[in-house]
Amino acid sequence: MKKIYSLALIIILASCSKSLEENPRGLIAGNAGLSSQAGLEAALTGAYGSLMVPWESGFTTVSQIAMCMGADDLTTHPGSNKEEFREFDRFNVSSLNSRMTPIWRGCYKTIQSTTNIINNYGEAKDGTEATVHAIVGEAYFLRALCYYWLTRYWGEVPVIPSEKYTPDLLTLKKSTPAVVYKLVEEDLLKAEDWVPNNKRDPGRPNKGSVKALLAEVYLTEGGWPLKDVSKYALAAAKAKEVIDNKATYKFDLYQDDYLKIFAGGTVEDVFTLFTRGQWSTYNSFYGLSTMPENEGGWSDFFPEINFFNNFPAGRRKDATFSTEFVVKGQTITWQNVTTKHPYYKKFTIQSGQKDTYMSNNPVIMLRYAQVLLTYAEAQARATGTPSTEAYAAVDAVRLRAGLTKLPANLSGADFADAVVNERAWELAGEWSRWFDLVRLEKVEAANANKNPDDLPVNGPITKQKYWMPIPGADAVMNPNL
Repeated sequence: MKKIYSLALIIILASCSKSLEENPRGLIAGNAGLSSQAGLEAALTGAYGSLMVPWESGFTTVSQIAMCMGADDLTTHPGSNKEEFREFDRFNVSSLNSRMTPIWRGCYKTIQSTTNIINNYGEAKDGTEATVHAIVGEAYFLRALCYYWLTRYWGEVPVIPSEKYTPDLLTLKKSTPAVVYKLVEEDLLKAEDWVPNNKRDPGRPNKGSVKALLAEVYLTEGGWPLKDVSKYALAAAKAKEVIDNKATYKFDLYQDDYLKIFAGGTVEDVFTLFTRGQWSTYNSFYGLSTMPENEGGWSDFFPEINFFNNFPAGRRKDATFSTEFVVKGQTITWQNVTTKHPYYKKFTIQSGQKDTYMSNNPVIMLRYAQVLLTYAEAQARATGTPSTEAYAAVDAVRLRAGLTKLPANLSGADFADAVVNERAWELAGEWSRWFDLVRLEKVEAANANKNPDDLPVNGPITKQKYWMPIPGADAVMNPNL
């Protein structure tokens, strides 16, 4: 059995032991395991595994949905056993809230694995340069993805300097978002050079995936907390590269049944985490998690009333929400379920039995509609005047939704606001709205004047509440956190 150091767990457990013994199951630490292409692939498999159910669950739980409930597109049950969910929705999150753990630990374990690859890939004695670069490029991409999610949720977070344990790791200080974003950019630019045009596997990125994530990062940097408006032009340019080369990257808007997008495997997938079809790798935010108790579900999450009411009518709304439910042979409307809310249809099983505990449906992290909307918003913010191409990008999404085109001759600010609204509708429930509200400093406005049937906010919302508390066990182990 090899000795490995999982940096996310070290912070929690190192007071009891200076090392952690595990069966590696794909996670191989140090250069001893990376002397071949097979070793690099095994370490990369471990990096992906930490974002899915086999090890830390990561994004294949309901965690990222729970943590985005401060937005207006998500809420939870007012009673039952949903207290940890309600903390996010009411802005009184405890550092002991366990819903944060899969993302925090999953991202840091992936960072450990990818840093191992990045620091030691030169030890590989076989494999072509192109193949090795493709593996390492994916490692750069995953590390950037993880730091991007960590700093958006927690703001200041520790940057791990090495894959190997040293006592200094227990006194690491937090890095500012500016420092973290600099690392994210550097990793993605390296990945852009090395990741090929074709995906090595449906659950892997291609060069277009890297560019799309980089565009999202630049768009985010243009808003709070960095407010570096020079990044808007970079976001527009990078998203446009994806759009102009969509045939090369095999991306496009999926024009068939809208719900099939969420079963995965369509041209809309830009980057998707595919579960592997075994019970231990299924994700758990489909099915019961998004069904009312009346149907035997858990009511973990559903849309807020005002968000649903304001959602533009049409085929996209019909596909996004469940508004009628069959209970004991009788059809009831959403106003008559126990929570008095509609539910998300897009997160029910798209094939097979609906009321299932876990699903092998994939987790779609980035899709092509998001690339189009990122380009449109960034272009308008960068230049102050929306271009013909920006109109075409947002209108393509609207027309698929069954809506009309945006009015012509909008000002840059009005156009950007319209695109932000379009992002809310198109990406409803997909853990995007929260981050949009944060970067645009609109969290307070989105939580004002809530419907009486939604959960009230617990006290005033401050910028400090835009970020989550560092998980409590880690903060106890390292006072610098």
